Amino acid sequence: MKTLTILRHAKSGWDVQVERDFDRPINARGRRGAELIGQWLKRQALPIDRIIASPAVRVTETLDLFQPAAGLDAIEPHWDRRIYLASAATLIDTIRDTGRDAEHLLIAGHNPGLEDLILELVPESADDALRAKVEEKLPTSAMARLEIDIADWRDLDVRQARFVQFIRPRDLDPTLGPAID
Repeated sequence: MKTLTILRHAKSGWDVQVERDFDRPINARGRRGAELIGQWLKRQALPIDRIIASPAVRVTETLDLFQPAAGLDAIEPHWDRRIYLASAATLIDTIRDTGRDAEHLLIAGHNPGLEDLILELVPESADDALRAKVEEKLPTSAMARLEIDIADWRDLDVRQARFVQFIRPRDLDPTLGPAID
C-alpha cells in the first residue's frame, strides 16, 4: 500500500511584479497557511518519506515553511519542472517515475493539475464528502491524502485511490477563510 499526499502551494503574492509567473512568491496569508498545514501534518504523525515538487518560487517558498513545521526538514525535495502547471496525466507520469522509491510520497505543485489529479485518482461515489470538497475547489495550501493499493508507483492508474484526509488552512484557522483560496 502506498500513500500519496498532495499539497497545493500557498497563496501567491499577486501584488508583486514579476517577469514570469514561475517567479511569483507567496504572500503573508500564504506563509501562515503553509505553516498551519505543516503543523497539522506533524500533529497527525503522518509519514512522508519522499517529496517531489515544482521548482516554481511559490512552491519552494511553501515547502520552506511547510517542511520545518511538519518536521520534514531532513527530506530534500526532488524538484521536477514537469510539475509546474502540469496536467493530471503529466502528474501521474511524474509520480510513476518514482518507482519503488517511496511508500509515502508527497507531491507539491499547482492547480488545476493537482485538483484534476485527485479527481482522476479517486473514483466517484455518492457518499464521498472529501471528493466533493475537492470538486468544489482545492484551495491554496490545501492538503489531500490518498491511499493506493499498489506496491510500485509505476502501477499507479486512475480511479484506484481512497480519499482518507483533506485539510485546508481555513479548517484550522477561520480567519484564513475563503480569501486564502
